[in-house]
Amino acid sequence: MAKFAPTGQTVAEVIESLPSDNKKADAYELLALYERVSGEDAVVWYPNIIGFGQYHYVYDSGHEGDATLLAFSPRKAKISLYLDQDFPEREELLEKLGKIKKAKGCVYVNKLADIDKSVLEELLGKSLAYTKEKYNIQ
Repeated sequence: MAKFAPTGQTVAEVIESLPSDNKKADAYELLALYERVSGEDAVVWYPNIIGFGQYHYVYDSGHEGDATLLAFSPRKAKISLYLDQDFPEREELLEKLGKIKKAKGCVYVNKLADIDKSVLEELLGKSLAYTKEKYNIQ
């Protein structure tokens, strides 16, 4: 398995490889939202994950690695939105988000028109703040 790390690929390459204009438009809209919320420039991480900011973690088990503060992955079928899985209000906000499928560390969305973007912005802000506090990031 490849290491989760920046790839050197450009964000435009990832987005422009999407199969439809609607998927591309959604990806560019998410790009602007994530940049605004995070205050970070986008970097492509393996595999085709568009990440914003990064941090190093070390678990009690000794396992360590690098991760993005916020990220999304525009894919052919669905968009994956990566959020911290433990922050307060996560479940409450996900219930308000709209038509989604939940997984442990991410949320799947068919298209942005299916969700409330103001709720997404709040989710991203709270996830970011929680991750920064948890890992003591300024």
